[in-house]
Amino acid sequence: MNFEAKRCGVQFSPPSIVLIYQHTETKKMRKRIIPVRHFSKYSDYRMAAERLKNNPRHRDYLEGVSQSQLEKLLIILRDHMQGFSLEHSLASFRLDPDEDLNKLDDEELARKKGQMDELFEKNRRRKNDLDFVYDLEVDFSKPTQEKCSWDDESDDGF
Repeated sequence: MNFEAKRCGVQFSPPSIVLIYQHTETKKMRKRIIPVRHFSKYSDYRMAAERLKNNPRHRDYLEGVSQSQLEKLLIILRDHMQGFSLEHSLASFRLDPDEDLNKLDDEELARKKGQMDELFEKNRRRKNDLDFVYDLEVDFSKPTQEKCSWDDESDDGF
């Protein structure tokens, strides 16, 4: 591989992926604009990302870019084609602990679960880690729960 990807972005008109890379032999920084052809607001972003990664013209340049990052860029591009703002697209990548995942469609739910898996793997402690502690016990303080009137009544019948 003669190229090291430094930055990656999206260009809305014409729909393109913008890649800033460094040529490893000459140490020169260059910009490559990769057009995203046959991509509409109804397109599958996963398949489009795979096509870009496997394209013989762009394969060497995109080798250092992860599949998930390409998918995120294509989601932003697709959302723009659907009329959503950039802020809306970026907000869809953030994990909100208060968000009701039952209200999401299957594609959105799969994306959120993938983000949660990524976050879990990033924070996971393995036996080989320096800060690994075997059988770690953490005391989480429980908030006091309020007594309900139906709790007292239900104990009488048993």
